[in-house]
Amino acid sequence: MDGELLRGESDPAIVLNPRGKSQIVLVCEHAGRVFPRLLGNLGLSNTDLARHFVWDIGAEPVARKLSSILDAPLVLQRYSRLVYDCNRPPESPDAMPAMGEATPIPGNEGLSAQQRLVRIESIYRPFHAAVSAVLDARAAERKPAILATIHSFTPVFKGNRRNLHLGILHDRDARFADRMLSVLGRTTDIVVKRNEPYGPKDGVCHTLNLHAGVRGLLNVMIEIRNDLIEAEKGQTEWAERLEDTLQEAAHGETMRAAS
Repeated sequence: MDGELLRGESDPAIVLNPRGKSQIVLVCEHAGRVFPRLLGNLGLSNTDLARHFVWDIGAEPVARKLSSILDAPLVLQRYSRLVYDCNRPPESPDAMPAMGEATPIPGNEGLSAQQRLVRIESIYRPFHAAVSAVLDARAAERKPAILATIHSFTPVFKGNRRNLHLGILHDRDARFADRMLSVLGRTTDIVVKRNEPYGPKDGVCHTLNLHAGVRGLLNVMIEIRNDLIEAEKGQTEWAERLEDTLQEAAHGETMRAAS
């Protein structure tokens, strides 16, 4: 693995509807579960390949449905986060994790500096260049942008049950998350929590900070419990629920900025 990792294979980024009219710009860093041919399956069994640590179960179809009903740009990451987790910077140990929850990832053990660099250059940089290109194009046209990343989480993690349906995450800039939480606070049928089941202390806000932070854009990370969006019915229901919430939150921020 001393040269190109993806020679003859597809780009890591899938860009849909880049000129969408919505203020919302969607990103899904853990959409894919493809492995580059040179890496095989990183030594994982077929059973492990169906587990959540390979990709965010249900996140891509929800993001695609949201993109369609919002008329929003969407950038998806094609390859498994085990190859490179594009929501982590290159210096993070979790960028190319040696463990998936409690399961060793043989193909990620003992990576050399050159092997890590190849993945950074093949997966991480092109993916984030695609996100930047979408946001830069909107800036050039003086179109507003609110960055929202779509993720999912497991109901149980390392034996601990997570008692929520939806997490609304943010780092230092809580403006849009606050607005979403205010809208969602009127719901009574789901449990919504701020910065759960992860938060900035876990290093999960990299994409938000990298793209929205430096541009001063409103931003939010959305985490949906994956058993709610494994099937198409749940994916559609949650896309519609989030569409309403995002629209109202975006409208609220627009009205506040204009006042």
